[in-house]
Amino acid sequence: MTNQTFGTLPAVRITAPDGAHATIALYGAHLVSWQTADGRERLFMSAQSPRDGSAAIRGGVPVIFPQFSTRGTGQRHGVARLSNWRLAGQASDATGTWAEFALTQDDVPPTLAQGWPHAFALTLRFTLKPAAIEMRFHVQNSGDAPFDFACALHTYFAVEDFTQTVLTGLPDESPKHFGPKLDNIYAAPAELSLQTGAGTLRLAQDGFTEFVVWNPGADGAAALADMADDEWQRFVCIEPARVDKQPLAAGAEWTGVHTISAS
Repeated sequence: MTNQTFGTLPAVRITAPDGAHATIALYGAHLVSWQTADGRERLFMSAQSPRDGSAAIRGGVPVIFPQFSTRGTGQRHGVARLSNWRLAGQASDATGTWAEFALTQDDVPPTLAQGWPHAFALTLRFTLKPAAIEMRFHVQNSGDAPFDFACALHTYFAVEDFTQTVLTGLPDESPKHFGPKLDNIYAAPAELSLQTGAGTLRLAQDGFTEFVVWNPGADGAAALADMADDEWQRFVCIEPARVDKQPLAAGAEWTGVHTISAS
């Protein structure tokens, strides 16, 4: 593991024996890059994205918790992506090369914590495996009362041409050929397959309830200050999620796993 920066943000890089590597910013425990052993970047990052902690990062894998979008009265997409996480551990072992990050309510900026005053402990472990990366997201209710939460790993996949990208494995619409903007929610199967134009990615999940598929299209991209007008053509977001808040009892835990494999 090596210390890096992403813009002005502290970050760490983990490298696998085969040369694959991943870079994670402490701000948001945000995966900002994943390159497989062939040197190909598999994630999209907007050239216009802030990289100084002034706003959420646009691209990579934002961590959504405890609210999805505006489905609640709190901070849009929650507080986790706007907080500085701590590096909790790293190693290379039989599971792969990994780094784990942690966040509790005490790490959340006070202006954000006011909208969701619950005790919690999050960990997010990124593990590099042969031609794959695993993200293991763990939520613990460390307080003495239940709370409701939603979450997602909002993954921006790099594609050669959004309109030529194909997704297979959706329960109601497979194969899915992309065209104009979209923002769809599907019941989550265990696995999807994404043809990016530069190979195929297998997207596996465990513990989540939905996959959200999103691209803003040309008009939507033009309206976003942190995205260049033409960048919508070079990515698609496919995120394992729990879009509606569900209860977690005091002392209880929940784990969701997202594994992306390249071929």
